[in-house]
Amino acid sequence: MKANAMLNRRHFLKGVAAAGAVAGFPVIIPSTVLGAEAPSRKITVGAVGLGGMGSGNLGGFLGDSRCRVLAVCDVDRQHAQEAQRRVNQQYNSQDCAAYKDFRELIARDDIDAISLATPDHWHAIVAITAAKAGKDVYGEKPFSHDLLEGRAMVKALSQYGRVWQTGSWQRSTGDFRAACELVRNGRIGKLHTVEVGLPTGGPGGNAPFTDPPPGFDYDFWCGPSPWAPYSSDRTHWNWRWQMDYGGGQLMDWVGHHGDIAQWGLGTEHTGPVELNPVVAEFPKTGIWDAAMRYRIECTYANGVKMIVQNAEGNHRMGAKWIGTEGWVWVDRGGFDASSKSLLKEKIRPDEINLYRSDNHIGNFVDCVLSRRLTITPAEVAHRSASVGHLCVIAMNVGRKLRWNPETEEFLGDAAANALRGRAKREPWNIII
Repeated sequence: MKANAMLNRRHFLKGVAAAGAVAGFPVIIPSTVLGAEAPSRKITVGAVGLGGMGSGNLGGFLGDSRCRVLAVCDVDRQHAQEAQRRVNQQYNSQDCAAYKDFRELIARDDIDAISLATPDHWHAIVAITAAKAGKDVYGEKPFSHDLLEGRAMVKALSQYGRVWQTGSWQRSTGDFRAACELVRNGRIGKLHTVEVGLPTGGPGGNAPFTDPPPGFDYDFWCGPSPWAPYSSDRTHWNWRWQMDYGGGQLMDWVGHHGDIAQWGLGTEHTGPVELNPVVAEFPKTGIWDAAMRYRIECTYANGVKMIVQNAEGNHRMGAKWIGTEGWVWVDRGGFDASSKSLLKEKIRPDEINLYRSDNHIGNFVDCVLSRRLTITPAEVAHRSASVGHLCVIAMNVGRKLRWNPETEEFLGDAAANALRGRAKREPWNIII
């Protein structure tokens, strides 16, 4: 790829992104820029966070012929080196750079987009840094680690005119869109309840405190969250079950089934107005502190209830919408309804036809090129994650809460409002 061609296209994309952000409407890009006569049709990518989901997402970008991965970054040297070898092998070259500090990768002028798959507590800082540097972002779910971070991310991505896609890939696969279209088009009558079934958590985190393994910058990994003694049960996959870094099974999955529930409800730009924590059971031993069993009843302004609960008994995984004339349920590999005929229903062109995507990373690349909204843009992702954050806060205070989704504040509850954000360990502050 010629350097001048890359820079010409990159400067053009930055210019039209800024113009679109100011004008407030999608930008139409001429075919001479993005078509066969384009200076370059490659989107250059840097990957930050290369563990489980990061490795999978890297494969998605490597598999898209419109992309070229130029750099990888992870605080675990082994992860970074393995990803670097994988990229070089894919391209039969030695061009991929490996970094420990995400700021060095983001500072590169030759990178268009970032694949972000760090633990939750790093999402906001990396995303905002990338947005300020003019990078588009494919970011893992949940969108944020707390409510205030989420709103700051939305603001920054809008302010700098960046394209965002959340890794809520269920929207781009299976029967999820079909189920949501049935609900949105009134096939089950007047909706009154949606049940969101998420995994059950567990106790754990009893591995001994030791020195971190060689090549793993544990202090950098802790980053904006409080430092705590290293344990193999604290980092990598297990960070999810500790509230300083993740949010338990509830937050790990709300960006999937909770997001689909919102899509079917048509509440993608708002949220519940009341939360009632009915069940909240936490581990009693070990360093894992996220809720194991939980049930939170969320009420929307139109009276519809969303019940967020760990899947047990009759409360199945997935999303189940219940109306006056039947129900529809969808999960990965599962699609059912109160009447089997519903499953064969066709949505007419004059009805609500939801955004169609059959490849989640491919949809992101499409939108980087076109500057249109992705299937899971920042505001939508923030509202889906907000449902989880609100549930977590309600469980922590242990009482019914009222919420204003417009101002994003709890009504008459200073203690709950104080839990909307987390203090950051220096020097990791959010600056837009």
